[in-house]
Amino acid sequence: MNQATHCVSYSFRMASAFPTPGHDAQVVVFDFDHTLFDGDSFSHALRWMLKRHAWRRIAAVLATPILGPMVAYLPLRRRGIGGYVWIATVGLHRRRSLDELLDRYVTGHTTELKALLLPIGFEVLHRHRTAGDRVVVATGAPPELARAILKFVAHEDVPVIGTATGPRFGAVVATRHCHHQEKVRMLRERGYTDIAVAYTDSSADLPLLLAARTPVVVNPKAEKIDMFRRVLPPGTRIVHWGSTDRSGDVFDRAEP
Repeated sequence: MNQATHCVSYSFRMASAFPTPGHDAQVVVFDFDHTLFDGDSFSHALRWMLKRHAWRRIAAVLATPILGPMVAYLPLRRRGIGGYVWIATVGLHRRRSLDELLDRYVTGHTTELKALLLPIGFEVLHRHRTAGDRVVVATGAPPELARAILKFVAHEDVPVIGTATGPRFGAVVATRHCHHQEKVRMLRERGYTDIAVAYTDSSADLPLLLAARTPVVVNPKAEKIDMFRRVLPPGTRIVHWGSTDRSGDVFDRAEP
């Protein structure tokens, strides 16, 4: 396994010349974080949201002795993150308000975000679009965040499915997580029923990988590789697309 970043010469470009997928086009699903984006996209945005007002920063610091250990403990991680999201969004009363805030974050940080996009991932995505495949991004982040990064930074126009948000307790928080088996359900509800290929880094996406005819593990954590090899079909590719501190086989540009 090779953890070194494998650099390629590739530029992000407007993707308007791709053929329109036919009704019988194969479905190809890409995760976003650590697959097309080097890191946790929502964590980056959440830090900015917490810092935009002094009182939010102070509230986050005061809450960290409680929320911090929850985030570090996997069974409570979602609740801990939810606490920080509540602090970051309290005072917002519509999902659209959060979407507008995320758009502001993306348009104000295009240079930093572009540096975190993974060129190999977009090269593979473009191969599928050129082949006429029906490509969709499915992410645990709010869909507007991934959609805005794809639109304003990567100039992509693929559909995005993500964690649903809505008003609750005076803030805008997650109402349905696009995570684990729920991600597969959300894809199927949107008509992506027969998944030909799925690309993801996460063990939380095992249901997605198992639902795909061709699962591809991208940028996994080194300690998860044996598990992936044990539970996924023999010969499943485990590749490194350049995500920092992640593992996988060096990407071969001749691969389909």
